[in-house]
Order: sequence, then structure tokens, then C-alpha cells
Amino acid sequence: MDKIANFTIKHKKIILIIFILTAAVSAVLQSFVKKNYDMVDYLPQESQSTKALKIMKEEFTESMPNASVMIKNVSIMEAMDYKRQLAAIDGVTQVTWLDDMIDIKQPLEMSDPDTVEKFYKNGNALFSITIRKGAEKKTCAAIREFIGEGNFLAGEAPDLATMQENTVSEVTGALMILIPAVILILILSTTSWIEPLLFLVTIGIAILINMGTNIFFGEISFMTNSISPILQLAVSLDYAIFLLHSFTDNREKYSDVEEAMYHAIRSSIVTVAASALTTLFGFIALTFMKFGIGADLGLNLAKGIILSFISTMIFMPALTLSVYKFIDKTQHRPFMPNFANAYRVLLKLAVPVVLLVILLIVPGFLGQRKTGFLYGNAATAENNKSGQDRLAIENEFGKSAIMVLLVPRGDIAKEEKLTRDIGEIPHVTGVMSYANTVGTAIPVQFLTEDIAEQFYSEHYARIIVYTDTAEEGDAAFATVERIQNTAKSYYGDAAYSLGQSTNLYDMKNVVAKDNTLVNLIAIISIFLVLLFSFRSFTLPLILLITIEAGIWFNLSIPYFMGTVINFIGYLVLSTVQLGATVDYAILLTDHYLVNRRELPKKAAIHKSLGETFKSILVSASILSIAGFTLYKTSSNSASADIGRLLGRGTIFSFIMVLCFLPAMLLIFDRGDCRNNFKTKTAKGKNEGRRIN
Repeated sequence: MDKIANFTIKHKKIILIIFILTAAVSAVLQSFVKKNYDMVDYLPQESQSTKALKIMKEEFTESMPNASVMIKNVSIMEAMDYKRQLAAIDGVTQVTWLDDMIDIKQPLEMSDPDTVEKFYKNGNALFSITIRKGAEKKTCAAIREFIGEGNFLAGEAPDLATMQENTVSEVTGALMILIPAVILILILSTTSWIEPLLFLVTIGIAILINMGTNIFFGEISFMTNSISPILQLAVSLDYAIFLLHSFTDNREKYSDVEEAMYHAIRSSIVTVAASALTTLFGFIALTFMKFGIGADLGLNLAKGIILSFISTMIFMPALTLSVYKFIDKTQHRPFMPNFANAYRVLLKLAVPVVLLVILLIVPGFLGQRKTGFLYGNAATAENNKSGQDRLAIENEFGKSAIMVLLVPRGDIAKEEKLTRDIGEIPHVTGVMSYANTVGTAIPVQFLTEDIAEQFYSEHYARIIVYTDTAEEGDAAFATVERIQNTAKSYYGDAAYSLGQSTNLYDMKNVVAKDNTLVNLIAIISIFLVLLFSFRSFTLPLILLITIEAGIWFNLSIPYFMGTVINFIGYLVLSTVQLGATVDYAILLTDHYLVNRRELPKKAAIHKSLGETFKSILVSASILSIAGFTLYKTSSNSASADIGRLLGRGTIFSFIMVLCFLPAMLLIFDRGDCRNNFKTKTAKGKNEGRRIN
């Protein structure tokens, strides 16, 4: 600590230059970091979908359909003309329509009406389109321009294109809302007009470096790119606030500003490190997910916390010492009260809050375990054009999903039986295979190459299955299971399936195991940090119960309201709310232990609430506003759910720490808490030590 403090003070100009140059370079580098928008890429290598996708890429030139186009008020011949023009658009590799399922030269009345109405209904034509991976944004724009305003484009590829278009603008929009709100809170809670800028510059430098150093990962997920800057700002701003407040306090003791900063660094580095560790371990827990998005998010956010800590303890002291005269010249009167008597209100709320917690903790725990999840990122109608088009198509043709089966090639009679059996499964509206489209009597050799390649590769036969379910949900996943089991009854483990419903079904199975593991790792690691910090077994349990109860109440709300949330939002919130808001509990408990050395327990808790209320209020306000800002500005369901849960969860943690925790500290004062008083008192003081 002495070396860090001395080095920072002696070399402040060099430090400023290094950090500013690094941030500038990082700002340039971050534009070259590739963003991955395909969640399927993060499934484990051993998952069925990953294996199927690999086979598809190796064996077939065409991918599976990933978009739908509805053209209104067209005849059969006009629809065929649209099909040809859609197929000619750069990036479109395949267009499937009614003529691929039946002979449209014959009267439609002679064909199966269910098959016909899947592609042509009330004069409206619905085309199934395959858009080349990597060309989604450009190709979807070209399709929309071609079909015009009165027609509709929806599906996985348009959703992805929408996310690509919105990611940068939404992050910018969120920060444009969040930064002014944070500045206002900081102005109200500080006594200098320039202090809020110091906080934001310090963490802003860390955010830029974090985003730029992602270049070493090769690529990051679009979700990580969207939420990590906002979360990093919200959870690490406290570090800078704590250091500057410590510097202000020490200036009252030491006339020399460098000596005051020396003691500020020494007195705050352990506390800031402990605070950073709890958040860090929460993020590291995400890296243990088998679903790779956890490692992507966890590593990036953990790196961000480390960089924020370094920026706070090295860059900020150098910056503060360079501009402290401006801090002095821009002083203003405090706008917030000191909240010394906050305990009078908080302790009145303590009894009803404790009773509510006792009554609701079990239902909250059970409810959050039964919360329903969404696994996809389909655009919703209220968010954007892609969602509105999806709704328009569903209103006309109903919900639909496409699934592809890959089975060993060679036995066409077996393929025909499998095709027939799959067609009889509930919710299956159509099956397209060589056996039922071309016929078993016509050898493949007699067909043109472009037709044959739709159904056969060197080793595999491809069967396309159409269903009337949504891409996910109980009906969709039950249909996927039945189709997979039917295929396995013919081909065993040699049969593979892929498609959005199949991908989401695999995500569901992976996430079910990840959820328990991630939460367990986060709780155990943070418990160990608390155990080391307080040297007590009871105190870590009290603090964890306080925060975990708030998490359970937060995550159980969707269950009791009959709604579902995105599974990534659930997993991230579980670790972020625990890691970020347990600091509030640590701060209050630490003050209570210090005050308890000299005061009776009630007087100690009164004083501790007065001392910490402002700090907790400011921190919780920033974190909650960050969450709700992310919720309001994001069109992606996962990012929006993370924001909503974080905003609401921070409020729960705020209430639990200020109303529930004080009661627990008083109740258990005769337990292990008393052992801490000796530990705290025994610590030596290092005041008065001069800079080397």
C-alpha cells in the first residue's frame, strides 16, 4: 500500500499521460472489436444443436430458412414473380413457397387446404427465405426496400439485423440519459461542482480501456457490448466516491495535500478492494456457465471491475492532485441533509419489514425457483418494425416455426415412413423431404443439381418440418421433443435437428443446470470474502440472507404476476444484485461494529444509520437508475430484463439493508458480532506516517 501510494503521488503526470493515451487508443480499438449476434454460437460444443449446425455447414451449401416475407393481395402468378425477384436479391440464398410443396398448376381446391393456407391465404403469399449469415443487415434492408411499406418481413434474420442497427444507438441513448442523472445525484451529494466530473472521468477512462481491450478476445457478444459499460459505471462509481471522500476527510487532518492523498489511498484501498471483490466474484461466477454467454459477460465485467479499481486507486489520485485547486474554488453548500436522524424513520419501518420478510421469504424463495423463462431474443411489436411485422404475419397465417432434420442418407423408404410419421405429430403443419416432394420412384440422378442439393448431401438427407407453434414455449418444446424422438426411433443418435425452436430447447436444458451452479458459486465466494473481512461466521450469514431475500422477492414477482423473463436477465441479476448491493450491508455493518465499541447497541445502530444512509442512498439511486435506463432504452428482451430486474432489485436491497439488517444486528449482537469488536479494536492505526 505504501509503495502504491508513494508511486502514484510522485509520478502523477506520467500516470495521467499513460491512462489518457491508453483510453484514447482503446476508444479507437473498440470500434474494431467484432460483435457476435448469434446466441447459438455460445451453446456448448457437445450440444445437439451445435453438432447439427456443424454438419449442416459441412454437408449442405444452403442453410435453413431464417426469415418470412408476406406479400399482400397477389395472385398465384404474381406470387411466383415475387419469389423469383426475392431469390435474386444479394444475400438471399433460397426462397421456399407453395410451389415447392404442391403442384400449383392444378387447382388449389384439389390440394390439402392446410398445406395451401400455410403459404397462401386470403390472397396473401407467405415466403420462407434463407438469408446468408453475416449479410442479415444489408439483405433485410434490400428486401424491405423491394417489398415496400405495405408488406412484411419478420424472423430470426430480421431480428438480428434490427439488433445490429440498434445496439450502438441504444447504448448511446442509455448513457445520454444515465450520465446527466448521475451528475445530478452527485451534485446533490457532494460539495464541489467539479467532483462529479472527477468521478465520471475516472470510471469513464476504465470503461474505455475495458471496451478497447476486448480486442484481445477477438469478439464479444452484442449483449456484453450493450450492457457492460452501463453496469461497470453503475457498480464501480462508488470506488471513486469513497476515495475522494477519504481525501477530503484527510485534508482536514493534514495541511499538505500530497500527505492527505497518501493517507486517503492507504485508508481506502482495503475497503475499496473488499467492495470490488464482492462484485468481482459475482461476475466470475458467470464464467462457470456451460452456456458460453456467461463467460463472455462474466470475463468482460470482471475485467471492467479490475480496471475500475486500478483507475480509482492510481489514476484518480493523480488527477485529483492535479486539479485540487479547482475543487477548492468550486465549493458549494451541501444540498442534501446529513441524515443524522434517519434512524427515527428507518427503525419505525424495521418491525413491519421484518414481519413481512418472515411471512414472504419462503414464498419468495419458492416463487423465484418457478419463474418462467424466455430464451430467445425475438423482437416485440412495441419495440420495432421487425416485431410489428411478426405480429402482422401471425395475425394472418398464425404462429409458425421451422425445424430441419438431418438423417443418414441411403434408405429412401425409411425417409418416407419418417416423413409420414412426423406429419402426424400435433402442431406439425407440413413436412418437405425428397420422399414426399419428388417421390420415391424418381432416382436422385435424374434431377438437376440445384434440386437434389436441397434434400441430399454426400452423407445426409435433409427434411424440413413446419409447425404452427411459437419459437419457444411449452407447446414448441414438446413438439421439438416429439419430432426428435420420432427421428431417433428410426436413426438413433445419428439423427440431428436444428432450427430456432431446437436451439432454444437446448438453451433451456443447459441453463437449468447453469442456474444452480452460478448462484452457488457466487454465494460461496462472497461468503468467504465476508468471512475473511469480519472474521465471524454469523455476520456473513446475516448479510447474505439480507441481500438474498431481496433477490428472491425481486425474482419471484414475475411468477406471481404470471409473466416470464429472459433467462440471461435472471442469471445476471442473481449475481449482480448480490455482488453490487452487499456493499451496502458491509458499509452499515462496519460502522455498527466501530460504533459499538463505545456505545450501547441501540445508540450504535442509530449513529450507524445516520452515518451511512446518505452513501447508501446515493449508490442505490445510481444503480437503480442505471437499471431502469437500460430497461427503457433497450429493444433486446435480455438487456431490458436485466435493466428492469436490476432497477427493482436495487430498491429491494436498499430497503432490506436499511430496515431489515439493523434489526438483525441488534438481535444477534450477543453472538459472533461481539467477537468482532475485539478484532476491530486490536487493529493498529497508521496515522501520521509521512510519505517516503
